[in-house]
Amino acid sequence: MNATEITGLCFNIKKTVIKIVLEIGFSQVAHSKDLRKYFQRGAELCHKHVEIFTTILSEDNLPSPKQWESEISNSTVSPFSEKLMLYHLVTLVSASLGFYGAGLSVVQRRDLATHYGRLITEMGKYAEDGVNLLIKYGWLEQPPTADDRNALASKKK
Repeated sequence: MNATEITGLCFNIKKTVIKIVLEIGFSQVAHSKDLRKYFQRGAELCHKHVEIFTTILSEDNLPSPKQWESEISNSTVSPFSEKLMLYHLVTLVSASLGFYGAGLSVVQRRDLATHYGRLITEMGKYAEDGVNLLIKYGWLEQPPTADDRNALASKKK
């Protein structure tokens, strides 16, 4: 494995470990059953991704970044609104897709490319489900879009 591939794996492990900690913490304090399930699902998905990346590194006798689950408090009182927690996690999931894509763009091993491709698909589905929750609760507005020139032209008399 080359240095660029190792760097991509280590960075994605570190980023995913942080996401796990947030998802576990948010699941402890969320009131909505939908959100608790979503956060718990994300933590499970990320644990799986960390395990895959860690296994790849260990097969080459390389160390893996530390995990932080032991640092999560036992609080069940949320310092944030559910809207903010969900928005924050959906944004992180979207960023994760970009970082996985960056990792994929520099790999030279077929097995790593296959892993990244599969994990991007899983993370994309999870991101879509998060956006659907934002829509369900009315917490997501439609972003600005391009003008529909054909519709504007057809309004002219």
